[in-house]
Amino acid sequence: MHLILASTSPYRRTLLERLQIPFLCEAPDVDETPLLDEHPAALAQRLSLAKASTVATLNPTALVIGSDQVASIDGNCIGKPGNFENAATQLRASSGRRVDFYTGIALVGRDAGIERVHMERFSVQFRELSDAEITRYLEKEQPYDCAGSFKCEGLGVALFERMIGDDPTSLEGLPLIALCGLLWDAGVTVL
Repeated sequence: MHLILASTSPYRRTLLERLQIPFLCEAPDVDETPLLDEHPAALAQRLSLAKASTVATLNPTALVIGSDQVASIDGNCIGKPGNFENAATQLRASSGRRVDFYTGIALVGRDAGIERVHMERFSVQFRELSDAEITRYLEKEQPYDCAGSFKCEGLGVALFERMIGDDPTSLEGLPLIALCGLLWDAGVTVL
């Protein structure tokens, strides 16, 4: 049974490569619009399962991994900024505050009768950030395609006071500890 990552994210692909198991990537065609009053954790779980299920329908003999991450401040979702101005606004809003990241992960194998979903919460406490620090950071790292406007695997770690959670890879977009458990349960030997 082959493994497919239902994602075109270079970040997720790089994370999955750490496990040193062969896999393919396939783009899921999923509407990511939140439902009315949908909690960030529920949204992350729903989208991760939808991505895996969509790709698994086209590849019924494969095991398909789907993942989605939703960032929030006080329960309000914040997305990928897309540009400098939006990223600066997000980082100003995060300054001195805790931002929660909900990363859903799903494993679906149609022919094997596998459908598992897990949600991992990870939080980041930001330092008080000056406008000059925000500008310097954004000019150096340009994290415009990242929820929360930072890359924790890079210079973004300098924005934090602390990180709170069980699996730091979930902050990067693919909770590898949970994924290893899902794979083992499905009979895939990681080691």
